[in-house]
Amino acid sequence: MKKAVMQLETLTCPSCMKKIEGALDKVEGVENVKVLFNASKAKVEFDEGKVSADELKDIVEKTGYQVHAVKTN
Repeated sequence: MKKAVMQLETLTCPSCMKKIEGALDKVEGVENVKVLFNASKAKVEFDEGKVSADELKDIVEKTGYQVHAVKTN
């Protein structure tokens, strides 16, 4: 299982957090998602054989939020 931490644009409300979590939860291969509202970060555990960190970044950006950086391990 691979982990990614995405630094997001500043989240302005808890519904922003829920929108991002909901979009990522629907992706095949995503095992766990946690968006940290106060830190403006998304932590995602995913199966790299089914989805890539770049694809996850694209999904977040398609929901209307800018991703400043993605770190994987």
